[in-house]
Amino acid sequence: MSYYFSKTTEGDFQSTVDKVIAELKESGFGIITRIDMRETFQQKIGKEIRPYLILGACNPNYAFEALQKENKVGTMLPCNVIVQELEDGQVEVAAIDPVSSMSAIDNPELLTLAGQVADMLKEVVDQL
Repeated sequence: MSYYFSKTTEGDFQSTVDKVIAELKESGFGIITRIDMRETFQQKIGKEIRPYLILGACNPNYAFEALQKENKVGTMLPCNVIVQELEDGQVEVAAIDPVSSMSAIDNPELLTLAGQVADMLKEVVDQL
């Protein structure tokens, strides 16, 4: 079982980021964190990598429900979505599969909720 959904697309990095954010918003997700790994590595350790962005996507209604079912689930939130430029110039988008991560918690209700969020995230990736 894979722990993520992914798709490789043609196009430039920033346009892909913009499209991912728009698709997430359309599906009820907001971006609550944005981590630019390229910038972070350059500033912190003087290392260069190709563009790599981690977007922390959160659907507030589902996050609220999840916290009602398991108060420590916040350790696994938000749902991370990465956008990275590949060596061949293509751009890959990958999103966590919440079912995979939530299966570490013995709570069937939470797993059902994670399945619903997984379906939404998979649809976002498939739309790209």
